[in-house]
Amino acid sequence: MLLHEMINNGNPEKTAIIYKDKKISYKEFKESVNSLRNYLYAQGVKKGDKVGLFYKNSAEFIFSYMAIVSLGGVVVPFNIMLTPRELNYIINDCKMELIVTMKQLEVDAKQVVLPDLYEDIFVKKVAPAAPTIDMVEDDECVIIYTSGTTGSPKGAVLTHKNLSENAKSVCDCVQMPKEEISFAVLPMFHSFSWTTMVLAEIYFGATVCVMEMFVPGDALRTIAENKCTLICGVPAMYTFYLAAGTKEMFSNVRIFVSGGASLPVEVLKQFETKFGIRIMEGYGLSEASPVVCFNPMGKGKPGSIGKVIPRVEAKIVDSEGNELPVGEIGELVVRGTNVMKGYLNLPEETAKTIVDGWLHTGDLGFKDSEDYFYIVDRIKDMIIVSGLNVYPKEIEEEIYKFPDVVEAAVVGVPDEKRGEVVAAFVVLKDGKELDKKEFLSFLKPRLASYKMPRQVYQLDVLPKNATGKIAKKEIRKKFEK
Repeated sequence: MLLHEMINNGNPEKTAIIYKDKKISYKEFKESVNSLRNYLYAQGVKKGDKVGLFYKNSAEFIFSYMAIVSLGGVVVPFNIMLTPRELNYIINDCKMELIVTMKQLEVDAKQVVLPDLYEDIFVKKVAPAAPTIDMVEDDECVIIYTSGTTGSPKGAVLTHKNLSENAKSVCDCVQMPKEEISFAVLPMFHSFSWTTMVLAEIYFGATVCVMEMFVPGDALRTIAENKCTLICGVPAMYTFYLAAGTKEMFSNVRIFVSGGASLPVEVLKQFETKFGIRIMEGYGLSEASPVVCFNPMGKGKPGSIGKVIPRVEAKIVDSEGNELPVGEIGELVVRGTNVMKGYLNLPEETAKTIVDGWLHTGDLGFKDSEDYFYIVDRIKDMIIVSGLNVYPKEIEEEIYKFPDVVEAAVVGVPDEKRGEVVAAFVVLKDGKELDKKEFLSFLKPRLASYKMPRQVYQLDVLPKNATGKIAKKEIRKKFEK
């Protein structure tokens, strides 16, 4: 299925998008996209053009995305927190022809500024009908630039089929009903939000409730007022929901989904105890559209990312690519209809990442006897202490059990004798001070001596990226000697 054809799946009179004080039906959704595609065609957008999309979460983001791909254009969604220098890198790397944006940007590219599509498209900018564009499922649909943690950002090229098949698989995994109302608050420029909170719902003819950004108190009110049934978030959001949410606020919620980073088991247990609803954890990456694994409904295992989703395969391999037996730690590799075509203009990087059709994720994990997968850590986050492998996630799980810990991160720092040692960074509940002696005494019986933190820091907040994932790279930078 072509991505923009999903719009036809919804009942014309049913609400497709809730945004601010607007309730937009599928009929209005389709008309909005059609009007915008006519206008963008008049602006010169043609098949194969790379078109930037610079918007906060909004109905405009969704309309623009669908209009661009309906013309055969390739969407390049921008992280709206990027600087002009960072934006220009992406613009030049993909040879971008045009940017559809909510505001004028200080960049070297043609821009169409459309802050409010209702005014600008339907009232002021009427254009002749654009022609039907000859397209196939394997045509390029979007280029998602990675965060560049290992160097310059790389553009992962995804097709219409990659995204539509992944959206369909998400619907299957969460057993989505037509009455579903998802809460789309994570940034739509990120693949986790776009596929799980927008595309899957549109594919199934359900409803998307859009919030521009995560403002904690407003998020809880929006969930309650709009009777949202599907909540997706990253671990940092769930620590807030746990602290400030009530059963009444979540009375309509059918399922909570966590992704983007590993959810601490302690948070999961406390959440289920307080609200009586299990958080279902999944796993994915931009290069896989992004969803790879998900815990089966009603059969989730705490600490697990679940089983592979429909139309996807996964296995654990050693450094030579040999599949490892149950319980052994190695790299998670994936193949299926969700795997990207490759990295834009980077054939060597693509060849290193996709080997014999298998996408190498860079994540270390293992599989149990029931085919549930577990992520131990990123390969690059693994700490080597005196030649011994230390996985930060294991230590973080124990730290979360210490009283009053809200967030925790563990990284490796250089050490002359051991190569690296463990450094722990914690955020406590407001007004609480960390007693380091008590903290280390708590951990000592739980961890082998080489896994024990040698440096401990209490911070007011942990640095995070645009999706709320703890940015360990920034922590390392801050505390480099």
